[in-house]
Amino acid sequence: MLGDTWLWVAVEWTPPFYAEFYAQDGFDAPTTAALLVAAPVKAALLWLILRAPAPGPLDRRARALRRLLYLAVAYTLVLRYPIALLPGPIDVTFSLALWTAIDVLYLLVIRWRSRVLRAAAGAMFAVELAGMASGLLDELDLLELGPSDILMLGLMLSGVVATVLTVVGQRRDGRWSRGTQGAGWLSAGVSALGFPLNMLIMSLSGGGPAMVVVMDAVGLVSTVWIAATARELAVHEPSAGDRPAEPPPARRRVIRVAVAAVAVLTIVAQIHPEGAARLTYTAWSMSCYDRPSFGDLKPAERDTAFLCRARSREGGVPPMFPDSMADQEIIAYGRELCRTEDRDEQEAILRRAGSARSDAGADPWDLVYVCPETVGAMYPELLRSTAEEKAANAAYIAEKNARCRDPWPRTKGAAQATANYFLFADGDPGYLVHDPDDKAADESEEQATGKVYDDSTLIGVAGSAVLIGHVEDVIHLCLTVKAFGTAPPQRLAGWDQVNEVPIVSRSGRLTVPEKGEGEVGAGAPMPNLAIAGKGRYRLRVYVRVDEEGEEQHLVVVFPGTSGKRLKLKP
Repeated sequence: MLGDTWLWVAVEWTPPFYAEFYAQDGFDAPTTAALLVAAPVKAALLWLILRAPAPGPLDRRARALRRLLYLAVAYTLVLRYPIALLPGPIDVTFSLALWTAIDVLYLLVIRWRSRVLRAAAGAMFAVELAGMASGLLDELDLLELGPSDILMLGLMLSGVVATVLTVVGQRRDGRWSRGTQGAGWLSAGVSALGFPLNMLIMSLSGGGPAMVVVMDAVGLVSTVWIAATARELAVHEPSAGDRPAEPPPARRRVIRVAVAAVAVLTIVAQIHPEGAARLTYTAWSMSCYDRPSFGDLKPAERDTAFLCRARSREGGVPPMFPDSMADQEIIAYGRELCRTEDRDEQEAILRRAGSARSDAGADPWDLVYVCPETVGAMYPELLRSTAEEKAANAAYIAEKNARCRDPWPRTKGAAQATANYFLFADGDPGYLVHDPDDKAADESEEQATGKVYDDSTLIGVAGSAVLIGHVEDVIHLCLTVKAFGTAPPQRLAGWDQVNEVPIVSRSGRLTVPEKGEGEVGAGAPMPNLAIAGKGRYRLRVYVRVDEEGEEQHLVVVFPGTSGKRLKLKP
């Protein structure tokens, strides 16, 4: 009656904004039906969770375990929402500390009546906690314990096996009722069937919020088991009639072998042979989205970086090696590629490896991660860290700027600057003098670019943008800009071309783009040349090429209302 949002809050016990996240336009029929069915189911399960603890004395360890189990129940039902507002590492640290204490007390409080069973449970608890520790290391951006998908599988399997062993221990202990043990078996089943059940519900619900509702209700079974375990922890020695009958020796040996096999095989299943294809480091892996520089990586991380590039499908191109190839085999091929002397040898190796793009060869910026000593000898810049690359780039820009001189050193402008202007190696028409804050800046710049080749001056004019072309086929030129309050003398001597065009500033700014990382632009900050504010200006461009083929430009800006284009020289 109160609407979809409050129906969601009443059934899911989550803040109202969760409902808006899952269905901004209201719930569909499957979601509403799932909520109405889940309401009584979750209410019944909550009644089981909130039942009072069973009377009876508790020793110190049992009392601590009961409190921690109830804390785990409170976290699942309520505390996880406020804790989620804190930084991620706090939440993961809390869960890791809580379940470490619970698992240790499980081993001490439950009367397992079998050293093998207790040891197997301890091994599963350790694997489960190792997965949680890996999650904490990931939150802290530190080295993880292993590939995330392998750990996820190991965590899931160890969680199921740990639950089964704990229920077996509860049965042998004799304190816990059949209802509690049944909840434990259901919890193990939900964990084991979680993934296929998730897929089944997703196919039936089309991946809508109904799946979330059903999985949340089913997952509450584990909380019921934890609460029931805490409720029935009272210490008492079961009578002879209450104790389960001791199985015969032959059955005990079978049970021990089965438990040991489960404990060992679960761990062994996480260890892949060298020939197995591990697809952790692919174009879709989170660890492959960043492309760190070689110098930023630890030696143990370099093979991972190469695998990311070797299996990358960036740009829609096929990977360097087939997806079915093992990590170690790819790394071995990479080191073999490093020893080649020409492109033909690389292509032959890639064809032998079954590469779908053998004709492309292998680039040194990819191979540097597997053979830095070979690639670095020829391309030392590939060994740099991000900080070293930034410093080298800054030094290169400073060097280029230092060779440029002010061609009018005695004529000072109200605003002026001299710097090297960096151009693209191929197909760059020139540089802009523009009003970057003009609302129509993009349109003006596009029009100016289209007009740059309309005549021999190589100057395109369109409102608040002027694009000035370069005479020679260069990738950089020396640029000086000066702004004056009135038109300065023309001073045509010594220049190959001098042209004057109109430009307008609609925001009170006129400038030249500055170079960004990996981009074109001026190598130093350019001043605002619209010193009179908004209005019309004249822009005079001086161009010359020296005997060494170096191109020099001088751009002079001053207020002026004329809209004519003047060709002052030649």
